[in-house]
Amino acid sequence: MKIPVVKNILSANDQVATENRTTFDQSGIFVLNLMASPGAGKTTFILATTDRLPEKLHPGVVEGDLASSIDADTISARGVPVVQINTGGGCHLDAPMIRSALPHLPLAELNLLFIENVGNLVCTANFDLGADLAVVVASVAEGHDKPYKYPGIFAVADVVILNKADLIEVFEFDVEFFRRGLEMVNPNVPCFILSCKTGDGVEAWVEWLFDVVGLG
Repeated sequence: MKIPVVKNILSANDQVATENRTTFDQSGIFVLNLMASPGAGKTTFILATTDRLPEKLHPGVVEGDLASSIDADTISARGVPVVQINTGGGCHLDAPMIRSALPHLPLAELNLLFIENVGNLVCTANFDLGADLAVVVASVAEGHDKPYKYPGIFAVADVVILNKADLIEVFEFDVEFFRRGLEMVNPNVPCFILSCKTGDGVEAWVEWLFDVVGLG
């Protein structure tokens, strides 16, 4: 009896995700779903990206957390429109949550939206939000074995960010081992190695994103 229930839940979510996608398309907004474990640096990555965006791109953020508005406050302080979603213990955002957040954003002023999903490397991959791009943010501090231990989320990624590259030597992070793990589950996925702290590699990511968004 559990299998039909799961299917029904996912089917209902996918229907709302389709509605979200239609809204985004009609509004001319390109949407990124950022997924990562807690502490990987999603919020810092968003800020490092928005700081370097061309003037043609006008970003907004949907911030997902179990509780608090700490990250949303940080983003808002930089002048970026943001809305907070607290899941109250839920381990992921879903399409209806995103749908309920949209009226609180100035959609007419935006053409780029970051959805910072709840820190989780498992169930976030299972729920379509209506985004254009699935972005997985890994960090050097987590270790180089994550694609092997959590293949599902890396398999659905459209692009992978390896953050905190300034700590590669400190944590003895094996970049090639990490890349081989990616190739096993997602052979052609682009991977950007960068440090939001030093800024190294961020420009290359932003240039790639600008090309993908297609506003050049």
